Amino acid sequence: MIPIIGMNVYKHLLIATDGSELAQKAVDQGFALAKALNAKATVINVTPSWTSTVSGEATLAIHAENYNKLVAEEAWRILSIVDDTAKKADFTCDTLHVKDRSPAEGIIETANARGCDLIVMASHGRRGLRRLILGSQAYEVVTQSTIPVLVCR
Repeated sequence: MIPIIGMNVYKHLLIATDGSELAQKAVDQGFALAKALNAKATVINVTPSWTSTVSGEATLAIHAENYNKLVAEEAWRILSIVDDTAKKADFTCDTLHVKDRSPAEGIIETANARGCDLIVMASHGRRGLRRLILGSQAYEVVTQSTIPVLVCR
């Protein structure tokens, strides 16, 4: 089934952000689409667990409590910017910080749990070796999600 804009096909958008300038473009596009469709929006920031990001000698330099505090503060900062963007756009959205998940996993789990029918996120458009080395959360979401995904570049 091909969705037709204006027929209220999408009722709840999940918009993912990591706080980057590119992700902000996806937030802006997601808000514009949600407003046009009179849909609800939830904006999510996902942070991986301390153990998945820190290993070896680095584990001595940063403790789990410090890591958790730092990522919570950063998520709050990112989601505060989203709240400000929503207010400027005269739009209301929910914001959510999901901890201890890979971004792709957290995005897909949250979209399913909240009954979202479209995921909106950014992609850096990396290809070849750069994508293999750096990974692509957008690629993982697109290939693993059963929910449609709108990728903004």
